Amino acid sequence: MRYDFYAYMDRMKYIRRWQLMRSERDENIMEHSQSVAMLTHALGVIRNEVFGGSVNVEKAVLYAMYHEISEVLTGDLPTPIKYYNRSIQSAYKDLERSAAEKMSEMLPTEMKGALTPYILADEESEEYKLVKAADRLSAYIKCLEELRSGNGEFEKAKKSIEDDLHSRGIPEVEYFFEHFIPSFELTLDELEGL
Repeated sequence: MRYDFYAYMDRMKYIRRWQLMRSERDENIMEHSQSVAMLTHALGVIRNEVFGGSVNVEKAVLYAMYHEISEVLTGDLPTPIKYYNRSIQSAYKDLERSAAEKMSEMLPTEMKGALTPYILADEESEEYKLVKAADRLSAYIKCLEELRSGNGEFEKAKKSIEDDLHSRGIPEVEYFFEHFIPSFELTLDELEGL
């Protein structure tokens, strides 16, 4: 029997983000998912080690790894459309859930129990909340990259995302901004102290 799950997952590299904006460097959902997984790991470690929390970091990272899985079937709907009104937002959320369920069905029965809980994440969990914050952080870092390249197209997005992140009142995000974000605005020579 043939299972298409991983072949579809591999196609994440063909799905472009930021479709309505001119980008100096294209970003696909595969690399975005890796970025979000790394940032989720950082936020989870910060929560547990700096702020004495108890989130399941491994679970959070796995949620992050699969958080864009529906887009291999739906594509990446641009944010202004996705959030245009509540009706569209709700319909798209249902579509994403259906696509994620369809992806889960592409797994052998023996594997579904191990992967489906991450494909169909518990969106009310603390772990998933970290994923959503990391998702926004990843978008913010993309804006910084584009602005560093002289692309003013991302100025408004940077401000909007930064305001959103700070409005969430998440200590881990504030810690990340204070200790890590400044480095993203440096050139390689500046990072190396040259």
